Amino acid sequence: MRKLGTIDLEILDLAMKANGTFNENNLEKSELKRLGIGKILDSLASLKDRKFLSLNSDGSFSITNLAKEILWSNNTPTWAKILRLLQIKSCSIKQIVDILAIREDEILENLEKLRKSQFVLMSPQRQEDKIIKIYEIMYEGIEEIDKTEEHGFENTVFSGPTHEIEIISIIDEISKNIQDSKLEQSEKQSILEKLSKLKNKLEI
Repeated sequence: MRKLGTIDLEILDLAMKANGTFNENNLEKSELKRLGIGKILDSLASLKDRKFLSLNSDGSFSITNLAKEILWSNNTPTWAKILRLLQIKSCSIKQIVDILAIREDEILENLEKLRKSQFVLMSPQRQEDKIIKIYEIMYEGIEEIDKTEEHGFENTVFSGPTHEIEIISIIDEISKNIQDSKLEQSEKQSILEKLSKLKNKLEI
């Protein structure tokens, strides 16, 4: 797979959200400004050298078709886009939907397929007093998405749920029900921590 770093991803995502072309003003209004001019210029130069960005005569940048093929091509199935994205960074469902610009129901359907095949792992994490589902790619997922570079997408076989995965699914469902309940936050946290320990005890 063509490797991207998290900053590369942010820049290309900015380009996609700006209809393919962005300039200094777009960068200034984005979260990328936190990095400083030097870091941004280095990243832009790197993306241009790898032919993921092209420099326009007015000083703006445009995302290339080569870069679009990584996460935004119609020729790439949704499950593969998700694995490629998670290979760059772990994401919440909201982040996946936002970056890939794909309907949430389609994302959820493909995440479940990937999870059941043990290509991705979901773990609840606390962020600003909320429990957020974070998805990360597993070693098997990295192997699978790397294989598609040589063998294509049609050879990937998704497995049905194993006994261990069924247990994970049950634990995850209980976690979701707890998060949606009207229990006190301290009670929720206590139960979620116990469920997390149960997962660790089962070594799944």
